Amino acid sequence: MDEIEVPALFLCPISLQLMRDPVTVCTGITYDRENIARWGNRFLGFNHDEHKPKDSTFMSEVAIEVLFHLNPSGGELKNLINKEGIQFIESLFQVLKFGNNQSRGYATMLLKSTFEVADPIQLNSVRTELFVEITRVLRDQISEKASKAALKLLVELCSWGRNRVKAVEGGVVFVLVELLLQVSERRVCELMLMVLDKLCGCAEGRAELLKHGAGVAIVAKKILRISHGASDRGVRILASICRYSATPRVLQEMLIFGAVSKLCLVLEVEGSFKAKDRAREILKLHSAVWKNSSCIPQHLLSSYP
Repeated sequence: MDEIEVPALFLCPISLQLMRDPVTVCTGITYDRENIARWGNRFLGFNHDEHKPKDSTFMSEVAIEVLFHLNPSGGELKNLINKEGIQFIESLFQVLKFGNNQSRGYATMLLKSTFEVADPIQLNSVRTELFVEITRVLRDQISEKASKAALKLLVELCSWGRNRVKAVEGGVVFVLVELLLQVSERRVCELMLMVLDKLCGCAEGRAELLKHGAGVAIVAKKILRISHGASDRGVRILASICRYSATPRVLQEMLIFGAVSKLCLVLEVEGSFKAKDRAREILKLHSAVWKNSSCIPQHLLSSYP
């Protein structure tokens, strides 16, 4: 009996075998899912020549786009990062640095998903240069999805103390303040304030926020304007400033920029008890400087603890 000839269209270009789970990638070519995933993983784990980044960037972009659309599970990403280690992260970093905007967005989203399942050693081994590139993704505003992924990635990474200084050195604080001046979308503002809250947990982060002329002002402005979550984060940031960086100049700026008035207002309106407690603590801590100031509207003075 003659063998049935399988049309070439049904064969995977990699294995030349009948495709069991066809998937069409960004080039328009269809592969068997298992084979193209194995190829992408192998390529992204390859040690690229640092002296020829542009030679490998295009192939990395293709591999990353393929991997992104395959939508790997957390377990698959964990296996990949454990098997390939730093080389997988390095491949994503190279695309963040040299790739086109679409590929940079895919790399950012893959990094976010990867670091969600990474172990503490991998999380703490992140270089400052990665924060520089994540910051550039935010500044360039590639897409809403990429920006949210970058912010969630920063929240994850900055939960580890060693990474906070690296993030500050990477320019995260300055860019977040600049973006907060422009955006009003609820979830984006919440994520930005979450990152700033974590970065204000270190002296370098607080100093960078105060260094920006609009740092305190924009944080105070977002309180009671976005959501309860954003207000809580905003009050936490002001609390960090007031506890550890409260120079006479800073305290005066908080009066002038309306931060003190906003803290009084937090005590009057409905909100979380934690935010109220923090606001009350801050106002009591510096009552000698603020309580009788003409910068606080008369109707809010009655709320001063």
